Amino acid sequence: MLLKALLLALSSRCVFGRKSEPMLDESHAGLFRGSDKYDFALVVGAAETECFWHFAHQSGSFYLTYMVQWVTGMANDQRLFVTVSSPQGALVASENEAFGRMGFQTEVTGFYRLCLGNHNNQFGGIRVFVNFGVIYDGSEELRRETEQGERVLNSTLADIEESVQKLQNHILHTWRHYIFARMRKGKDHYLLLSNLNYVTWWSATQSLLIVLSGYLQLFVLKRLFRTPADASRPRC
Repeated sequence: MLLKALLLALSSRCVFGRKSEPMLDESHAGLFRGSDKYDFALVVGAAETECFWHFAHQSGSFYLTYMVQWVTGMANDQRLFVTVSSPQGALVASENEAFGRMGFQTEVTGFYRLCLGNHNNQFGGIRVFVNFGVIYDGSEELRRETEQGERVLNSTLADIEESVQKLQNHILHTWRHYIFARMRKGKDHYLLLSNLNYVTWWSATQSLLIVLSGYLQLFVLKRLFRTPADASRPRC
């Protein structure tokens, strides 16, 4: 029985994939309300799908940005099929391009599923850079706390908090532009490496052809001036 329970736990982990936050009760969900953001790169294998789960509260702004940086193997299509599903399993947004941006308001609290599918390439992998997260406005939470009497704020403190919230949002948008610049830099880097390998192999091939053609010309000229043993005069 213990072995069966262990196998069931391992299989459930493989099926449900990776989650960016642990599963929480509704009573503890408020502890994780914040502007969570993630950025990383991964390789999606040929004809494979990578899925992630990210926890988001209601009334948040969910965003996702991705960019395909290079392809491996015999892959020739840089498009990536990306989908985002709600906690109920409904499709919220989808893209099938090499670069895409998504954004929507989270209407339900729970785990949102992000799937990256390399369905366009059957014999090669794709390296993709992913940036996603949730931005919360904060005004609704502040109004609820004020109505419940958990804290009393004067007008000066409210203005300061509003200014800090705006500053945090500006910093977050600046950070997203920085992530996009990192994506472009990575893609250009791999493009330069690919061009360098192409030029190197093409130059080596041309040099080999030049040496081979010179050897063949020399071989033909030597045969023209070669005199057989029974001949009374040279051929040329």
